[in-house]
Parts: sequence; C-alpha cells; structure tokens
Amino acid sequence: QLQLVESGGGLVQPGGALRLSCAASGFTLDYYTIGWFRQAPGKEREGVSCISSSGGSTYYADSVKGRFTISRDNAKNTVYLQMNSLKPEDTAVYSCAADRDSTVQHMCVMHLYHYWGQGTQVTVSS
Repeated sequence: QLQLVESGGGLVQPGGALRLSCAASGFTLDYYTIGWFRQAPGKEREGVSCISSSGGSTYYADSVKGRFTISRDNAKNTVYLQMNSLKPEDTAVYSCAADRDSTVQHMCVMHLYHYWGQGTQVTVSS
C-alpha cells in the first residue's frame, strides 16, 4: 500500500525554522516527483515547493523563495522541506504528495498528484 507520512510540524515563533519530512512506504520514490502543498484556514490549498525524482528540477512559490529549501534522499525514501525565516502567514497544514515524473512533468499543481499524506500542522505565532 502506497503511503506518505509527514512529520516535523509544530509551533514556532516568527523568524524561526522547521524541517518537514515526507517519508514514503510501500513504494520507492526514485521515479516520483514530490510536492509540498499547504492549506491555511479559509484558503485554497496551494503549491509550496516541488522536486523531481532526480532532484534536478525544483519549484518554489514566490511567497517562499529564498526561505524554504526542498531536498530529497532517495536512499531513505524521504523528502524534506527546510523552512527558515517563518512568518505568521506560513501557518497552514502542510501535506506532501507524489506522482510519477511523467505524469506531473515538472508542474507543482495539486490536481496532478494522486498520492497524498495526511498533513502536518505548522503554526507560526508569538
């Protein structure tokens, strides 16, 4: 059974940092693009960052460029999202999603991704 499990969320003060992890089980991530998406209360889910199977292609939403870094360790079947200089507007449920490179073709658009984790809450507040 294909499964994605996020971890690393929590409460952090503005300016702080968190690292989210997305661990896969039941399949290997070697051929999959992984995306991080977030949904804040009352807002639509949005793409935050995506990374191709090789790591050679990445995408960042304008709102997180220069602050967030996506990376992957295929040997550990895990993708990470390092979030620095966090702002209150980063507060949301963060979910990772996966689908084959051939399906998403470097696009960080949520309806292209078929496999989703449950999400982890990130709250940025003083």
